[in-house]
Amino acid sequence: MGDQLGQLVELEISNVAHGGVMVARHEGRVVFVADAIPGETVVAKVTDDSKAKFWRADTVEVLKASAHRQDHVWSAASIERPPEDRAGGAEFGHITPEHQRELKRQVLSDALSRMAGIESAVEVEAIPGREDGTGWRTRVRVHAAEDGTLGPYAARSHRVIRVSDLPLATPQVERAALQSGRADGPVDVVGPSVGPVRVLGDDRRADREPQPVVERVGEREFRLDPRGFWQVHESAAASLTTAVQEALRPELFDPDAPNLDLYGGVGLLAAAVGDRFGPGVRVTTVESDSRATEFARENLSGWQKFDAVTARVDRFLAQRRTERKNAGIGSFARSSVVLDPPRSGAGRTVVNDLAALGPAQIVYVACDPVALARDLALFAFAGYRLERIRAFDLFPNTHHVETVASLIRE
Repeated sequence: MGDQLGQLVELEISNVAHGGVMVARHEGRVVFVADAIPGETVVAKVTDDSKAKFWRADTVEVLKASAHRQDHVWSAASIERPPEDRAGGAEFGHITPEHQRELKRQVLSDALSRMAGIESAVEVEAIPGREDGTGWRTRVRVHAAEDGTLGPYAARSHRVIRVSDLPLATPQVERAALQSGRADGPVDVVGPSVGPVRVLGDDRRADREPQPVVERVGEREFRLDPRGFWQVHESAAASLTTAVQEALRPELFDPDAPNLDLYGGVGLLAAAVGDRFGPGVRVTTVESDSRATEFARENLSGWQKFDAVTARVDRFLAQRRTERKNAGIGSFARSSVVLDPPRSGAGRTVVNDLAALGPAQIVYVACDPVALARDLALFAFAGYRLERIRAFDLFPNTHHVETVASLIRE
């Protein structure tokens, strides 16, 4: 291996793959190609030939362009630059927005079919924002080069790229990030919906927590750690709130059942449940980050039947399953569960323990189509049917897509 590294090869791009790259073949070998579009013929530079079954390559010239190709929304990431000098984080920026969503749909549909045996006509829905998919990021991280200047990493690299713009960021966040000067570590720039932009250097101390920020969704406000998890697109929290509310079937919802919000963060989706069915509903949110749990308890303090538990979700469910088995208490047969796991998904243990509790309905919010498809297959084996799935373009000009799946116990 290594003999082909740096070689230029002419490739015909056949389809899209998970992870923001396209697929081609060269002398029988699969090549995953960045900065291309299905249907194109390109010249690409081999950047990784360490695997026997496939290579990775970066487009350096387009010989036959797709009708869906556009000027990249970020010149710092365009193919006019050498691959090693292209800024990362906007890997679909050379594709028209409508076709970006079509490619994401293809990836999602393919994962559902291959891994879960589900044939779906799901579409990827646009959410409020600029038509060109810029100006939406309320949180960015820039990194320090050796001389202390700040910029994003190059694609698939830890090499810092100096840039003059950050077009995916909101104007306020872009301005603050570009004016943040020099540093000796990463800098987080956070633009909450309430209050000024916050610039946070890598100077955190164990004895001093940063002041919280406030995010407003509809009429409700959420306090959270500025470095804590929150949806990055400025319209995402509201869009997911509505999607989760619409995903829950009212005839299956029991306000007095032990309803759960798993991986609950600071309470966004628990609030969606409460605002849909009334503040008297019983909901427990489970989150491993103790500071997020504290904020969830504060954010939803007006609910008499709300509880926030600091625990790993797998351990929490294992304990509930043991209690049910040993004492016959805590029946979940009438409950509704919302879960929003990290990119890696819920996984076999969580799915099996949750299914064993037997909730009436489950709403699964996922940011990775392959992890979602794997978990849906596990839920199906455990007796849950996919009733509805929606997909949202919460990350324009990237390959990422968010999905909301509704599951019903058979």
